[in-house]
Amino acid sequence: MIDSEYDAIAELALRIEPSQPELSRRLMAELERADVHAADDLPHGVVSLYARVDFVDEGSGARRSVQLVMPADADIAANKVSILTPVGAGLIGMREGREILWPDRDGRRRGLRIVSVSPPPGAANG
Repeated sequence: MIDSEYDAIAELALRIEPSQPELSRRLMAELERADVHAADDLPHGVVSLYARVDFVDEGSGARRSVQLVMPADADIAANKVSILTPVGAGLIGMREGREILWPDRDGRRRGLRIVSVSPPPGAANG
């Protein structure tokens, strides 16, 4: 995870804790296990904010391509998914080829497999 994103996501998680404690807890857990890098040193294939992510929902077999964004930039019609959605919180920091079990909006655990990650426009690792 990029160091500046770590700080922004931590601040966001703390801000939503009173109204969305479970999501706040999940985000903080992701931050605790994250390897933090400077933007220039983020390894190729790691999901960061504003990256384009292709993933497969292993339960349904559906493939999706989304851009992971902060809440103010979310637009589901444009496939821009907020970090504050269950899938957004699950994707941050994942690597190409990895899979995670993550609860969906209904609380069911789903396997999400990262197929590819395209860095944000202008990113040093792209």
